[in-house]
Amino acid sequence: MSRTHDYRGMFDAGGTRAARPSAVREVPAEPGLVAEDPASGFCGAVVAVTGSEVTLEDRFGGRRIFPLRPAAFLYEGAPATLVRPQAKPAGRTFSASGSVQVANQRARTARAARIWVEGLHDAALLERVWGHDLRVEGVVVEPLHGVDDLAAAVREFDPGPHRRLGILVDHLVDGTKETRQAREAYRATRQAQHHVLVTGHPYVDVWQAVKPSVVGIEAWPSIPRGTDWKTGICDALGWGEPADGARRVLGAVRNYRDLEAPMIGAVERLIDFVTALEEPDGGA
Repeated sequence: MSRTHDYRGMFDAGGTRAARPSAVREVPAEPGLVAEDPASGFCGAVVAVTGSEVTLEDRFGGRRIFPLRPAAFLYEGAPATLVRPQAKPAGRTFSASGSVQVANQRARTARAARIWVEGLHDAALLERVWGHDLRVEGVVVEPLHGVDDLAAAVREFDPGPHRRLGILVDHLVDGTKETRQAREAYRATRQAQHHVLVTGHPYVDVWQAVKPSVVGIEAWPSIPRGTDWKTGICDALGWGEPADGARRVLGAVRNYRDLEAPMIGAVERLIDFVTALEEPDGGA
């Protein structure tokens, strides 16, 4: 039995096999997806998308908005049409610290426990990354404005079974004044050894606990002894005044992945420590 083949459309008028247009892939513009606008050469990750536009951010933090046109982008080296992602069914969401987000829960009444940090920038960083967790647990973070007389501050706080105290210290390495202050804090009261935890990170300043790539640099510059560290950093990088540098550094941090591991570990230990205290009524 003979078969009849339909060759219509397979050859052009000159008898040459006609090229068939290949299908252009539709790609959901999920946050973080990297695409390129071939017309301008701009390449970046998706940070926002609407029904008609997508915003891309390049590795230097620059952002540009592009219309969602068919086959207007390159994805994995091939033409692609970016489309708005479909809404996903509600499920678990995570806070900036990586913990499961607790929805529809009012902040807990503040515990008697506290976490102390050295300065306002430290407090702002903890709020940015661990703010959700701290509100759920009812833990207040207070800046000390330095640890020059830490033992006296601990005595005034009067720690005990219902009043635990966690202290985050910058540059907590052997041989530094911060290490000596930490040892004195544990000897400040009879209860301090059991109800005070001093921990910290090895960085000169909390800015340095932010990964350099997050603020668009290869490494944090070395600052000579005797020079204010934040001032020296801003001078070396052309960031203006320390207040300008603080806005740049703290504004770049989105979640715990933007921080160095020693900083993350220190804060998590403090939160665990102060939330393990005994409540006055004997509850957890």
